[in-house]
Amino acid sequence: MKKLFLFIAIPLAIVVLAIAALMLMVNPNQFKPLIADQVRNQTGLELVIDGDIGWQFFPSLGFQLGETRLNNPSGFTNPDLFTVKQVGVSVSVMPLLDKRLEIGSVVFDGAQVYIETLKNGESNLDAFSKASTQTEATSQQTTSNESASQPADETQAAQEWSIALSGVTVSNALLDIRNQQTGASTQLFDVGLTVSEFVADQWTTANFQAKGKSNEQSFAATGSAEFKLSQNFVEYDLRNIEFNASYADAGNTIESAQITLESFVFDTVNAMTYQVSGSSPDMDFNAKGSLGLTINKAITLAKVDALQLEATLEGTSLPQSPTDIAMSSDLSFDLDKSFLDFVLHKLTVNQIELDGKATVQLAEIPKIRFALHSPNIDVDALNASSAQASTSSPASDTDGSQSESKPENTSPPAQNQEVEPDLSALTNLDIKGIISIDKFKAANAHMQKVKADFYVNRGVAELTSFSSQLYGGSISAKAKLNANTSPATYSAVKRIKGVKVQPLLIDVMDNDKLEGTGNIDVDVSGKSLTTTGIKNNLVGTVKINFLDGAVNGINIAQMIRDTYAKIQGQRVSASSEPKKTDFSAMRATLKLNKGIVSTNDMKAESPLLRIEGSGSANYLNETVDFLVRTSVVGTLEGQGGKQITELRDVTIPIKVTGQWADPKFALIFDDVLKQKAKKEVERATERLGIKDEKTKKAVDGLLKGLFN
Repeated sequence: MKKLFLFIAIPLAIVVLAIAALMLMVNPNQFKPLIADQVRNQTGLELVIDGDIGWQFFPSLGFQLGETRLNNPSGFTNPDLFTVKQVGVSVSVMPLLDKRLEIGSVVFDGAQVYIETLKNGESNLDAFSKASTQTEATSQQTTSNESASQPADETQAAQEWSIALSGVTVSNALLDIRNQQTGASTQLFDVGLTVSEFVADQWTTANFQAKGKSNEQSFAATGSAEFKLSQNFVEYDLRNIEFNASYADAGNTIESAQITLESFVFDTVNAMTYQVSGSSPDMDFNAKGSLGLTINKAITLAKVDALQLEATLEGTSLPQSPTDIAMSSDLSFDLDKSFLDFVLHKLTVNQIELDGKATVQLAEIPKIRFALHSPNIDVDALNASSAQASTSSPASDTDGSQSESKPENTSPPAQNQEVEPDLSALTNLDIKGIISIDKFKAANAHMQKVKADFYVNRGVAELTSFSSQLYGGSISAKAKLNANTSPATYSAVKRIKGVKVQPLLIDVMDNDKLEGTGNIDVDVSGKSLTTTGIKNNLVGTVKINFLDGAVNGINIAQMIRDTYAKIQGQRVSASSEPKKTDFSAMRATLKLNKGIVSTNDMKAESPLLRIEGSGSANYLNETVDFLVRTSVVGTLEGQGGKQITELRDVTIPIKVTGQWADPKFALIFDDVLKQKAKKEVERATERLGIKDEKTKKAVDGLLKGLFN
């Protein structure tokens, strides 16, 4: 027994004496200059340890480091790059004999880091990058030599160690990042981190919190999670993940953003829920949803299945308020291929429904391809709700009073100067897509089976094909816009076939002036996208061919009868006939040339009349100057039902002038009289049997002298 006691006591006494000798003979503070010299040699920066370095022997071996500062190089705003009030760490000695590394609580209190970039691009972190570059070359060679000679059993022995950590506490931490080149400033403060007792292959809880500012933005975040690490630190699991954040800037506020994840395991579908609420100028939003997240172990493929979104938007800036949004979709992202695949099962925005798919190939200019479908889109319903919301907002004080105070010096407001739209964003796009809509309504025009194929590629946008059914007919179109020139240039070709014109005009313009089945070919081009620029630069042709129609608002036959009756001295009684001129066909080629539209081949045919027209209209000031020549080819009935045969085959000119919204019609009857007299002379000459050319010329000269 005595020998056993001596066997235990002697090693214990040696350890106690060694510790006592270490405490009496070695002062850890004497290492301060050595540590500072090493830091200076490696980084060129000064390390100042104001606090004491103290040993800790019971119940574990460790040390405590007092207040420590790492000075900044000269020229930087803050004198220190890094400061910490207290650092403490300890290791249990006895478990080391059993290859167990048991670390006590690791404490960092009051750590502050200041990172700054000067206007010349110099950073206070440059010293560390230079030192790491120098050290890396040496360490790589040393590592390669050691790895070549290191036995495999040493590596295996290292893996046999187990590690336990009592906890980690980071409190009152600060990170300040400033860039004088850009003026950007970001600050994280009140940073805290706590990690509960850690043991390999057991669940550990971690909590963090932080607040921050970035220029005019402020934010805060808190979170917690449980994690489990394998003995070799290669495999890990997460569960009960919660993240909460808030954000605010000059105009936007996110009051709450929450993400919860029940668990996270690689190659497994992990259930996630999210919620966000806040406001922006003129709009409040609230959204929530869920999804299934899958990430492979190599972290090269991420999938989101059954992404569900429910959101409500409210505000005066919305076409409809409130706007309810619901979405169901799937997406996947391949990190190796930089490829995103998105499937939209259903998206509803109030009454609008959408479905489709899209792919994105990430590159210097991302390549986006998509196909989108909707059963019904009513643009007018959206605009109507927007107009109703804007008119319902108060325009004045509740008492209806207005301030009478006015500035002494007033000047008329400057006219709004038209500016070409900025299309520079198109130069960085590569988009190609197909849009199909079963029913579509815009500007009160109703369309069915709408389909559009288009692309945008490096500044050029082209509608490669457009087709739709409308009002008993069809429409097809192509268009191209080149934003690489200034101003932008464009061209368009449109074909309209078999469209019922009157219901279209009634729906779109509330105008029933024209009836018939319309066929229209449009081929135009121009430059500039301002309203005035389009009018001033538009050139091209528009070919119109109407069948079995009528022009409402004018009864040409009645005008002829009434005017002829006045000339005959007859009384003109009120007519109950509709103001309408029927035609079996009407054709015209309109030439557009920088603000002027003109034609010289307008023709209309009916059983009673033949109409030809020529003239122009100025669509800058919306005026018309047009001459319509009408020939009576049928039989007109005058007052009392008497037939007017004298006007048969006589061309009657009708002048159309004034604003095209309210045109004026005038019958130029002096030309009619000339033609009528000439016809009568020709008939008389034929009856008298005059065949001598000299006599005929004499009669013609007499007529000219009479009417000129």
